[in-house]
Amino acid sequence: MTARPLFFFVICANVAVVGAVLMGFEMLGSRYLVPYFGGGINTWAGLISVVLCGLAIGYLVGGRLVDRDASPRVIGIPVALAAAYLALVPPAVDHVLRWVMDTLGYGALAILFASSILLLVPFSLLGILSPAAVRLLIRSTEESGRVAGVVYGLSTIGNVFGVLFTTFLLIPTIGVRPITYLYAVLLAACAVSLLTLRPSEV
Repeated sequence: MTARPLFFFVICANVAVVGAVLMGFEMLGSRYLVPYFGGGINTWAGLISVVLCGLAIGYLVGGRLVDRDASPRVIGIPVALAAAYLALVPPAVDHVLRWVMDTLGYGALAILFASSILLLVPFSLLGILSPAAVRLLIRSTEESGRVAGVVYGLSTIGNVFGVLFTTFLLIPTIGVRPITYLYAVLLAACAVSLLTLRPSEV
C-alpha cells in the first residue's frame, strides 16, 4: 500500500501531460496544413473530425487492451509509439502534404486525408491512455466514479493548457517544428515513466 500513491501520481501526471500534448499537437496540425489547404473552416472541420475519430479509436482499443492486460505497459507502449510518430512529422510532412495535393487536389477529401496522415495515428495511440488509466487506478467499484472523474478531469485540464500554452506562447516563440520535437520528447519521457513502473507499485 505504501507504493500506491506513487503509482497513482505517475498515472495522473501522464494523463495531464498527454492531454496537453494532444490538444497542443492539434493546434500544430492546423499550422502544418494552412500553407497547403488554407486556414478556413474546411481545414478545421477536417482536423477536428480526424481528432475525434482518433480519440474514439483509442478509447475503444484502450478499454479492450487493459481488460486483457492491466499493466502500465498497456499505456507506455502506445505513448512511446506516438512519440516516435511525432518525431517523424517535421522532416516528412512537407513531402507528404505536397503528394496529397498533387494526388487529390484541395477539396474535402484531400483535407481529410492529409489530416488523417498527420493526426489519426498519434491520436489513436494516445487515446488509449484515459480508459486504460481508469482501469489501472480503480481498486473497487465504489471508487470507479471518482477515479473516472479524476482521470477525465485531469485530461481536460491538460487539453486546455495545451491549447493555450501552444497557441499563445510556444508557436510565436519557437515555431511549429521545434514544438513537435518537444512534444515527442515529452511523450518519450511519459513512456519511460510508465514502462519503468514496477509490478509491486500497481
